[in-house]
Amino acid sequence: MNYQMTSACLVLNEQKGILLKKGPKRGWELPGGMVELNETFKEAAIREVREETGIEIVIERFCGISQELSKQLCNIRWIGRPISGNLTTSNESLEVGFYSLEQALQLMTNESFKAELVACFHESAQPFTLFFD
Repeated sequence: MNYQMTSACLVLNEQKGILLKKGPKRGWELPGGMVELNETFKEAAIREVREETGIEIVIERFCGISQELSKQLCNIRWIGRPISGNLTTSNESLEVGFYSLEQALQLMTNESFKAELVACFHESAQPFTLFFD
């Protein structure tokens, strides 16, 4: 089995709120998903944020990557900001909203998602590389 690539974005609004979506399977997480054929990592993150939350974004910088060995996933992480749109749900997002870092860490139940979020906030340690079993 080959590795699959995902791309997600930590979207921060002017109040430093973090855009999260609650998915039907994994709970609260950063918006993102699989990179499609002939799509760049940035394009995938922008598309996934729009599809899952209704928000159009601009990518500001690369944060890092994480590798999930057991699932054979390589996850690319970005930081961006909203430029337009309205919060909306989709079949991939039961709820969406902007939350403080403290609220986000309480809502998220997946420890690897939390570790990626925290790493995105430590600019001095970027780009980061995280490995999960």
